[in-house]
Order: sequence, then structure tokens, then C-alpha cells
Amino acid sequence: MTARRRYEHLGAFSDWVEFARQQNVAHPRPSPAKLAPELVRDVLGFATDQPPIEPHVDGTWSRDGLIGEAISWSVGYGPRTQAWLLRPADVPGPLPGVLALHDHSNFKFFGKEKIADGPGVPHPLVVDLRRTEYGGLAFANQMARSGFAVLVHDVFLWGSRRFDIAEVVPPEAVRSEGGWLGPTSPVPPGSDPLSDLSDQIGSYNQAAIKHEHVVAKYCTLLSTSLAGVVAYEDRVALEYLKSRQDVVNGHYGCIGLSGGGCRAALLQATSADISVSVIVCMMSTYGHLLDRHVAPHTWMFFPPGLSGTGDWPDLAACRAPSPLVVQYTRGDQLFPAEGMLAAHESIAATYLASGAPEAYVGQFFDGGHCFDRKMQRAAFAELARWLGPE
Repeated sequence: MTARRRYEHLGAFSDWVEFARQQNVAHPRPSPAKLAPELVRDVLGFATDQPPIEPHVDGTWSRDGLIGEAISWSVGYGPRTQAWLLRPADVPGPLPGVLALHDHSNFKFFGKEKIADGPGVPHPLVVDLRRTEYGGLAFANQMARSGFAVLVHDVFLWGSRRFDIAEVVPPEAVRSEGGWLGPTSPVPPGSDPLSDLSDQIGSYNQAAIKHEHVVAKYCTLLSTSLAGVVAYEDRVALEYLKSRQDVVNGHYGCIGLSGGGCRAALLQATSADISVSVIVCMMSTYGHLLDRHVAPHTWMFFPPGLSGTGDWPDLAACRAPSPLVVQYTRGDQLFPAEGMLAAHESIAATYLASGAPEAYVGQFFDGGHCFDRKMQRAAFAELARWLGPE
């Protein structure tokens, strides 16, 4: 008798995995080539597209060779989305446009600030995050210096789009000392709203981890998914980028690490306007995630219904032969090596079947879960190759 595998997180319920798989035998999954973008949109929910509502420029600045614009718009619900547009100051003509997608990192207090420098000084907690995940750099600014018009925006649950602390934590659980800074919280006149807030920011981020489960439940009740809502808001941002006269028409890319890589995969799958997508450290087959690589991930990575129609690599590759770049790190603690290799082989096979094997670029690097300087240079080179001037 063959011994059944025991899963660390399931214990006595380890046999549930095989039993659940057997329930789908009568409904075999289609081949990756049949996982159409239209099906992905239906599975995710929030499948419509619309331009940003009442977009306008709220301010400008010039810093370190870049011109920056602070922009805001409405997606149709909640607070206005805040964004930054960065481009090199010494290039007057239109440039290829890239959406730089901030990560998850269990850090929801900030969004765009994690990967981009605006007119102010980054918070020390952001500096620490960049040191760990981005080689100490604001990678969106580095990318803009490489010759791109880069749009960095907050997305649902992060930064200007985060929930107020009153919704994230029950009132009786809110710390009284020092108060909290939510999106609409008043700030005393003349004070710096980000000074001495490290404890509050850290506490907010911890509370927001549990709050994501609540939001995911609401998504289910509303016939959508967190992946669908986030992809929708990213498509609204893309519509704004497309409206810019200083961006080359038809030359649009997206890039992100981890949760940002998840967003890049979702945007690649749901928008035919994306010319190239760069997914960094966010790739594995679902099956290989069992057992110890399920719990650490966001609900964005597990849209309900996707595993019944395809796998995560199938979603990422569903628009083949549209160019796709995936960066893997051999020591990535959030993904098993076997899952990353299987995903790489699956995507490569899909692109080979599409007749354009060269349109998929899988790059493997040493190191852990990060987007370091070497990886950034390689990614920017690929963006330049696929989005270069006509």
C-alpha cells in the first residue's frame, strides 16, 4: 500500500488533497492554449474597462534628472487614486509607457512610495523595505531614467486606496496612545503626518493582513475576486497612461515584484493593450505550492475558480505570443524550486505552441525573494527591447 503524503498544514486532513482532486476528474482542465483571456476575465470578475473618472494633475516637481507629476483620478468607488508619473527631464518627445506596480509585502500603509520617489523624502520603513527587496533603490525612478514614462499608482487596499483604520480594526481594539492616521484622518496644523508614525504604520500593516480575508469574503459575495478588483484598477491606470500625449501610442508595458508581479500577470492576461509584461518572483505551478507555500501568499494569487480552468502559468501565458518576461530567483523562499521550474517549462511550451518561442524570456538569478539591481538592469533591457522606438 502506497503511503499517502502528509501535509504540514493539513495534518489528519492530508488525504483531503487527493480526494478533492478526484472530484474534478469528470471535468478535465482545458489545455493551456485554450485558456483564453476572455475566460480569465470571467473567472476573475470585474471584467469591464473604463477610463479614469475626472483625472487631473495635482502638482509637479523636478528632481535628480526626472520630471514628476502628482496625478489623481477616481475608479468609480472609494477615495481617489493617487499616482505619480515620472520621465527623464532631458527627453522632450514621447516615450514608451510602463506601469510600475507596487508589491504586497504585507505593507499596505504605503503603495507607490515603496517603489518610487516623489517630491518628498521616503519614510524610514520604506527605506528598509527597499534595502531588502529592491537593492536599496526606488526602481520606478531608475526605470524612468532608462528612457521610459513610468506611471506608479496606488491600488485597492494600499496607500491612498487603503481602508481607514476604523474599518480595518474594530474600534475597541484601536490603540489610544498617539492615535492613528487613516486616509481621511485629520493632521494637526504644522505637523509632519509621517513623523514618529513607525509604530502606527507597523500596527496598521499587521491589522491589514487579517482584513484582507474580510475583503476577499466581500469579493466572493459580490461575484468577483480580489484579483479581479485589482486588475480592474490597474486597467483604469493603463487607460490613463494611454491618454498621455507624451507616451508612445501602442507601446505599453508593466512590471512588478511579488504582489506587483501578480498584478503584472493579471494585467497581461486581461488587457490586450499590454505589449510586454515583466513578472518578478511570482511564478509557480499551483500543485507545487502544496503544502508550505500556500499560507504566505495574498488572495490576489488565488482567484476562486482559476484552478478549475487552468494553472497560474496558464494565466500568465494566455495571451501568447504577446511578449512575456518572468524572473525567478533560485533561493526564493516563497516558491518551491520544482514549482518555478515546472512553471517555466509550461510557459515555454505554450509560447512554442503559439509559434513564437522567443517571445517568452525566463531568467533565473541567484538570491532570495527580491528584485535586486542586477535583475532590474536585465528587466529594463527587456522592456527596452520590446518597447523600443518604432
